[in-house]
Amino acid sequence: MLLNLFFASRFSKGEGRVRVCFRRRTMVDTFHLNPLPLRKGRGRLRPMRGVSKTVIVLWLLAVAARLILINQPFVDDWSWRQSDVAAIARNFFEYGFRFGYPQIDWAGRSAGYVGTEFPILPFFAAICYKLAGIHEWIGRSQSVIFFAISLPFFFLLVRETFCSVAAIWATFFYAFAPLNIFAGRSFMPDVPSLSLGIIGLYFFLRWVRNPKAEPFYLAAIAISLSILIKVTSIVMAAPILYLVVAERADLGSAEAGSARGSCSQRQRLQLALFAAITLLPSVFWYWHAHQIADRFYPHHFFGAGGVRLENFSWYWDIARVTATSSLTPVLAIMALTGLFVAPRLQRCSTAGRPRSKYGSLFDWWLAAMVLFVVAVGYGNRHPWYQLPFVAVAAAFAGAGCAFFESKISSRVAPVTLSILLAGSFAILAFLYVRPVYESSAAQLRDAGLELNRLTTSDALIVAVDGGNPAIFYYAKRKGWHFLEQNGIYDGNPKNSQQAIADLERLRRQGATHFVFTTPRFWWLESYPEFTQHLSESATLLEATPEFKIYELSPAK
Repeated sequence: MLLNLFFASRFSKGEGRVRVCFRRRTMVDTFHLNPLPLRKGRGRLRPMRGVSKTVIVLWLLAVAARLILINQPFVDDWSWRQSDVAAIARNFFEYGFRFGYPQIDWAGRSAGYVGTEFPILPFFAAICYKLAGIHEWIGRSQSVIFFAISLPFFFLLVRETFCSVAAIWATFFYAFAPLNIFAGRSFMPDVPSLSLGIIGLYFFLRWVRNPKAEPFYLAAIAISLSILIKVTSIVMAAPILYLVVAERADLGSAEAGSARGSCSQRQRLQLALFAAITLLPSVFWYWHAHQIADRFYPHHFFGAGGVRLENFSWYWDIARVTATSSLTPVLAIMALTGLFVAPRLQRCSTAGRPRSKYGSLFDWWLAAMVLFVVAVGYGNRHPWYQLPFVAVAAAFAGAGCAFFESKISSRVAPVTLSILLAGSFAILAFLYVRPVYESSAAQLRDAGLELNRLTTSDALIVAVDGGNPAIFYYAKRKGWHFLEQNGIYDGNPKNSQQAIADLERLRRQGATHFVFTTPRFWWLESYPEFTQHLSESATLLEATPEFKIYELSPAK
């Protein structure tokens, strides 16, 4: 890391004596990291390997951070979402690779088909299970791999938008933001979707600057997969639209009436083709997923109900959590600073040339994300929905660092400030990310393992689990959340009569066991009639400080 800090500090305003030629609307076709200029008086460019080594070091450290506890059971702070994805993967493995029919475990005797995102991640995990067996690290490693592939593209995207110094800092912030570290080793579609979106956005930028078939199709395929894997990635339409508008405005002002201007019709057709490639697969898939949710019990569509406006305090809480535990205050402050100074940031070239004409790319992405959070207010109760903010904040923070560095002529001050900035960010990132690794659902896993030991494979479990399916996943049993209707949303019964009626209905459907876990032990005191009914209609099999397991009597 010191290599990165020292390296970034050695650029200043004195670079103006070195000449570099920039062509309009062209971009290098290779993926290598371009060399950066040395300070005034050195008379040559810094070797390319300097930048490459910095990015490689960051890449290695970032991947290593995500490999910590890679085989941890799904009992961390995001246990319930990962347990559902893991259950879909295992059901592919055990019941057949029916790609279009993902299955969860909490639908009782029913097949449990649900509407989900494009299930390529659990499907691929199930294929890996054939080779290596069922392990948590297989699902988690998918996010690590996608992050690792996308990190260099994020560097390149920021470099083309701002400059290389900004890109190095942005890569550092993006790689080690607490939210991105934790999401980047979770068995969930969010990091793969964001990674594909970043890759697609970079290739689209290449295409608008130098229209060729390769970046066009790579961008279209990457964006299409990003939206398929996570429909919320539709917000990528904003920066893509900005690139189109910025390029067309430049063509209209600088080359009106030229031969290139005559290609506008062809470009419109290409954009229509791009829209078709990126959007039509998602339209077909999510229509199919909606049909699955309508046809099959439990009639569940992942993410449904999230589009809902909330009150100001709700949004304020999202902003507070994002600025602290998701980004760290250091990154949040630097991002806000960069947002205001980025328009004045000079492109880190050697002749004081202005920055890229696409410098507002991240502004449009930010605006789209803010609108998304407002419109999908209820859905954004989950922190992983704010994951794209990490990329946007990191880019602006990098721009802020590059701006201030360009204003400092001293050699010592940038190094000192860089060490303080990076050190404080790293410490806060560690302090904020550590708690989410801690077990918050160990009692569900323990109860599940005990149910697996006590019950037969055809047992049907009724679980008071707050909507977390980890208990079913580790029990390797099917069943229901309790209450059946809204238990998935952490629902509590209105009174004992409602709980008794719900339990009796499930008994008639074949429920064989009932389990309480510690967060809901208070039910036993708050619903005394239900507790009495349970003691009369069930036998206590196992009681620990974490859970209570009952065997239900057959329904009369």
